[in-house]
Amino acid sequence: MKAITGWWFGTTDKKLANGDGRLIRIGRTHKVKKKIIPCEYGLHLSKWIIDALRYAPGPVIYKVQGSGIIVPHGNPIDKYACSERTYLAGGKDISEALRKFARLCALDVIHLWEAPNIVVEYLKTGDEKLKDAAGAAAWAARVAAGAAWTAGAAAWAARAAAGAAVRDKQNKRLTRMVNNYLKKEV
Repeated sequence: MKAITGWWFGTTDKKLANGDGRLIRIGRTHKVKKKIIPCEYGLHLSKWIIDALRYAPGPVIYKVQGSGIIVPHGNPIDKYACSERTYLAGGKDISEALRKFARLCALDVIHLWEAPNIVVEYLKTGDEKLKDAAGAAAWAARVAAGAAWTAGAAAWAARAAAGAAVRDKQNKRLTRMVNNYLKKEV
């Protein structure tokens, strides 16, 4: 494999983690020299943004290209460790888009429980004034029902149950949201 394009999340300090500390800039290529071992050593990325989100240490997204030595990880493959990673675009804090994505995922499965109206309203609008009350109402409903999950957890449970189809839908949604966010931020 010569090169692979995908996504990688970083932190707001825009530096490589794990004691490396090198500054991340669009157009820059970082290289590492040791043996590439996924989850231990290498410059990581995921083809799908939903997979990159799973490993995100922070809310700053980069579109990247991995090259050099490339080692896949996972079954199914959900990330790659590379000896080289070039930052193609991004470097933006997408916290706002990630919160909206989480609300939309929760709305996808809202029919699975009798959500209080304030929870539904918060999920639909994202109105921060409703957030605490919606959280309290969701918690009270969970306790009253003896349920093991809140709306956010229900989204992930539905994803696991429905498998690849839901993962694909969520990935397309998140990719579209991030691409739109990055375009408007340019």
